[in-house]
Order: sequence, then structure tokens, then C-alpha cells
Amino acid sequence: MATARNVRLFVIVDVVLVVLGIVLAIAFFSGGGGGGDDVSDDGSTGATASSTPSGGSSATSAEPLAFASPTGNIACTMSVDGVTCTIASYTYAPPVVAGCAEVTGHVLVLNADGVAFSCVDGPPPAVAGDDVPVLEYGSSTSVGDYTCRSATDGVQCVDASGAGFQLARASWSELPA
Repeated sequence: MATARNVRLFVIVDVVLVVLGIVLAIAFFSGGGGGGDDVSDDGSTGATASSTPSGGSSATSAEPLAFASPTGNIACTMSVDGVTCTIASYTYAPPVVAGCAEVTGHVLVLNADGVAFSCVDGPPPAVAGDDVPVLEYGSSTSVGDYTCRSATDGVQCVDASGAGFQLARASWSELPA
């Protein structure tokens, strides 16, 4: 059971990294923007962290990292190029992604182009596995100019200007700079 969960998480992280790479390539060759909202991240308790995201305050890094909310419903990857978060279960109306005939609402990206949901081909992401470090409620972590905070009302990620998103089970919102 744990192996299947790990394989699913590996596939999800790979998809997220590919989507992030595509978004960054598009940003490099053109330019763009995005959208966001706010929700509650209630659910079952996940694993405790063994990596940077944990504790009760803040960590900063230049190295890419991944973390999950304590429930495991929201999982994010961070790098100096941006943040990509997945949400396994949500109750908000799925956002419209232009040209997407697949699943939307599960993958939210913050990068130099702004905030945008990604079109996901295939099954939606699963709850984060026990191998993903947990960013405990009240804690934050930073990579480059991006900072994410975990709270009982979801995960909030912003860039150096304060622009970003709030993501939770019930809603999401874009945060202006």
C-alpha cells in the first residue's frame, strides 16, 4: 500500500515538474499571468517531516524542496523558479483553463508569470505520501524569492513582492502584490 502511494506521489511530482518546466519555457519565450482563491485544509494527519519544512518558524534555501500540509491534501514543490502545489481533494468550482479539455483545479503554479492553474491529463493527484516532509501549521519555508506558509486554513505561497495564492480544500484565492 505504501509502495503504491510512493509510486503515485513520484508520478505526481514528475507531472508537476514537467508542467513547471513547460510553464517556465513558455514564460522564457513569451510572458503571461494567472489566477487564485482560499480554502480549509481539513483531513487525515500526514507524516512528520524529516527535511527542511517542519518546526515552528521559517526556513530559507536556494535548493529545491517539497513539502505537504499536515493532512497531506496539499503538496508543493518549490525552486528558485517558482512554486507548484497540488491538491488531492477540493470542494471549490474547478477553474477554467483556456484550451484545456482535461482536469483542472488540482495543480496551481506561482512563478515569474504570476498565478495559474494547470491542465492535468490523467488522474488527479493523490494525498501526499509518508515520505514527503510536512510543513507544520504555523510554519513557513522559502526557496529563493518564494515563501510558503502552512496554516489550518490552507497553504499560502507568495513571491518577494507578496503576490501569490492561498489554497485550501474549500476555496482558493489569488493574492495581489
